Amino acid sequence: MRPFARISFPAKPVLSAAILAMTLVAVASAAPRPNVVLIMTDDMGYSDLGCYGGEIRTHHLDSLAQGGLRYTRCYNTSKCWTTRISLLTGLYHQRTGRDFANTALAGEVLRPAGYRAWWSGKHHASFNPHKRGFDHFSGFLGGAINFWNPGDKARPGEHVPGWRAVYTWAFDDKEVRPYLPDKSFYATDTFTDWALHWLDEPRGEDEPFFLYLAYNAPHWPLHAHDKDVARYKGVYDVGYEAIRKARYERQLKMGLFEAKTAPLSPPDHGDWKQLSPEQRRQEALRMQIHAAMVDSVDQNVGRLLAKLKAMGEFENTLILFLVDNGASHERPRGRAAPEAPWGSVGSFEAIGRSWANAVNSPLRLWKVQGLEGGVNTPLVAHWPAGITAKPGSICRETCHLVDFLPTFMELAGPRAKYPGKLPPLDGVSLAPTFRGQVLKRGKPLFHQYGTWQSVRDDRWKLVQRRSDPWRLYDLDADRTENVDLAARYPERVDRMKAEWQQWAKEVGIAGKLGKKRTKKKK
Repeated sequence: MRPFARISFPAKPVLSAAILAMTLVAVASAAPRPNVVLIMTDDMGYSDLGCYGGEIRTHHLDSLAQGGLRYTRCYNTSKCWTTRISLLTGLYHQRTGRDFANTALAGEVLRPAGYRAWWSGKHHASFNPHKRGFDHFSGFLGGAINFWNPGDKARPGEHVPGWRAVYTWAFDDKEVRPYLPDKSFYATDTFTDWALHWLDEPRGEDEPFFLYLAYNAPHWPLHAHDKDVARYKGVYDVGYEAIRKARYERQLKMGLFEAKTAPLSPPDHGDWKQLSPEQRRQEALRMQIHAAMVDSVDQNVGRLLAKLKAMGEFENTLILFLVDNGASHERPRGRAAPEAPWGSVGSFEAIGRSWANAVNSPLRLWKVQGLEGGVNTPLVAHWPAGITAKPGSICRETCHLVDFLPTFMELAGPRAKYPGKLPPLDGVSLAPTFRGQVLKRGKPLFHQYGTWQSVRDDRWKLVQRRSDPWRLYDLDADRTENVDLAARYPERVDRMKAEWQQWAKEVGIAGKLGKKRTKKKK
């Protein structure tokens, strides 16, 4: 399969490998090193963006896709904190722990190369990134927050926060717990405010920046501005399957998928018709607020793009947008005030399993699962000065979070050095895909989280849950994992299983999986 859609290259004289390499080096050395803006959302659906088939208003992100690349086979780790490890370190998360021990973060690698390094938003770990290579960090050291008030107490005239997980917040070297902001705070907006403030800081001519903007939206609890929620009134009254099918049809028209090789996965949601009128109203409202949260992210991306253009930095900034895992099926219990309007500070709601199935169209399952709906992320790349593939192209190369740090290092040049005493990087640079070329990985990609494990080798994927039999899928012919080929290709199953077991041994998890936890006697 060709790695890109909608690209045709005219015949050109053939250059020798040596001349081509010298040319690329000369061009790279002449061009200024790019800024990098890395934007990640939390628990967003695979098809939420307009450019991935969604009905949500994401005009700014869609414009980046139109002027850059969309990837259809980029893998995350299916879970928040594990994804953040691989994204920032270039390593499988199994090689370390939640404290990112025995790794080098992107800031620690890029700052010695002359980059300013900034991080705004979520950090699902306990250490302060300001101590690990970032000039600035403003955000929280935890998993989920109340978007209006992340503190533990009500502000004057408001309900007590419906979600009161109290984490440490850090502002460079200052740490605060609990953090009680004023009433102007809305997490998505404020995270952007901090980033825009840093962009105003003076920098030298050869001092590009690396900005990591880690939004917590649209992770539960569902909190959004009333004006944004109102935009989607009535949109989701049609129910789960109608939205899922409409998104799928748009995906087919865009060329993201083909009906023959990627049929819409079997539905895994409730029956809309069996719900009472009040239940339908509530279910539609959940998705309204979710859509509003994604819309708000896009509005804030628009603010960032306007700033980059005003600074004259837009053309030479690599912007990458992705998601940490598939949409969340969770319906956790909060402490909502019964009278608090949904979406407000005193409320606590989540989209749940049925909407997660819909917004992950056309893929199967959701967050923490090893099937494609859990481990795939939309990925948009935009860099006018550096991406030479045709604007609006769809890249079908298989890539992974572990590929991001190697990419940043290549673009930063020889001054970006990875410490030799650490585990070698697990990824490869994505830079060839910017030129419309294939990736030469040489190794399969591996996954393990919770009860799921898989190995992805070229077009083949072998996946297992708990001690169930391994399932084999040909993702070129069956992108949505409908036909298990394990019985037809037992030798392939054995070989890929052995590859996974060897990897599990290498990263130190062999023999630790599948054991049931036993409660200690009191």
